[in-house]
Amino acid sequence: MILNPKQNTNIEFHQCLGKLFYAIAATDNYIRDEELEKLEEVLEEEWIVLDNFNTTDKAFIINIFKWLRTDNEYDSEVCYNSFLSFKKGHEEIFNSAMKSLILKTAGKIASSFSRENKSELIMLAKLSIEFKDMNASSS
Repeated sequence: MILNPKQNTNIEFHQCLGKLFYAIAATDNYIRDEELEKLEEVLEEEWIVLDNFNTTDKAFIINIFKWLRTDNEYDSEVCYNSFLSFKKGHEEIFNSAMKSLILKTAGKIASSFSRENKSELIMLAKLSIEFKDMNASSS
């Protein structure tokens, strides 16, 4: 079976979201259960209402996050940069609503355990700036 390019992009998008959310949680070198639980909660409550997002997409993102956590060989910066590479090649996916939802999700993950720490705040700021730079370059 040959997947169409749009389906491949959708799979890669969800994979990169899993990497990004892992990167946010792992930037302090420790992933707490609360961070994974918050990701699951936000995907269920806020992402699942999107027209093109379903429980399979949610499960895929969660599984990527869990796999990266279990494997424990992936640096948060490597995962973050992987997300950025995907974003730069698929800017059409990242409208203002999607960017807002991604930032909101990342922020909730970061604050799920004793508020954000410095490394998480730095990564959130970098992501926010990246999304703002994208707006400036697409204008």
